[in-house]
Amino acid sequence: MTVISPETPLKAAAAPVPDAIKINRLVFSYPGKNSPAVLDIPSWHVQQGERVFLQGPSGSGKSTLLNLLAGILTTAHGSVEILGQDLATLPAHQRDIFRARHIGIVFQQFNLIPYLNVLDNIRLAAYFGKKAKSGIEPQALQLFTALGLDRSLLRQQTGALSVGQQQRVAIARALINAPEILIADEPTSALDSDARAAFMQLLLELCKDQGNTLIFVSHDTSLTQYFQRIVNLTAINRAGAVVHAS
Repeated sequence: MTVISPETPLKAAAAPVPDAIKINRLVFSYPGKNSPAVLDIPSWHVQQGERVFLQGPSGSGKSTLLNLLAGILTTAHGSVEILGQDLATLPAHQRDIFRARHIGIVFQQFNLIPYLNVLDNIRLAAYFGKKAKSGIEPQALQLFTALGLDRSLLRQQTGALSVGQQQRVAIARALINAPEILIADEPTSALDSDARAAFMQLLLELCKDQGNTLIFVSHDTSLTQYFQRIVNLTAINRAGAVVHAS
């Protein structure tokens, strides 16, 4: 048995990791008379730096939850806190700024503006995040290097890029404001199996290097192998299946 003398220093307990996402007593319904609850989540927490795979069938409320996490939707019942900020307490324009600065989103269809070149697409995201113009191109080039993209693509229109290139540009755009949280909504749906594997390794390595909290949404259960935490929305959402497609 180890005996601790009064002179023996005690090892300090590790500080708890703060939450990136904290949901309490969330109930959300779309406007309309007798509209059923889409989400009824008593509690859900995601720690900063976690990488979470979120799955669930169509109609389980995944898109609604993502819109609440991004502050696109708000609810009067319960709270959705992002980095300690209750989004429902912010006016709409402040939520937009908060989202641009703290939350990066990679959409299923990438949502790049095809008639703008790559750099201007990235500049647009930086503009909404109130980022200084002078540092945008150097940061974009750093992200391009990390993503394995050639710098010559910065001046090309996004509509001329391959699907794989558009996907990586979408990630660069999502990360240009150095957000703490990255939301990826079905980002691999257009890729074949080899491209999916390469993309997943790249994305997770990038999130690890930058310390991003990652919420990754997909119907592709083969991708769960890349995540330590897997959450099925039906397990935390008491509302169950709903008529609103996710």
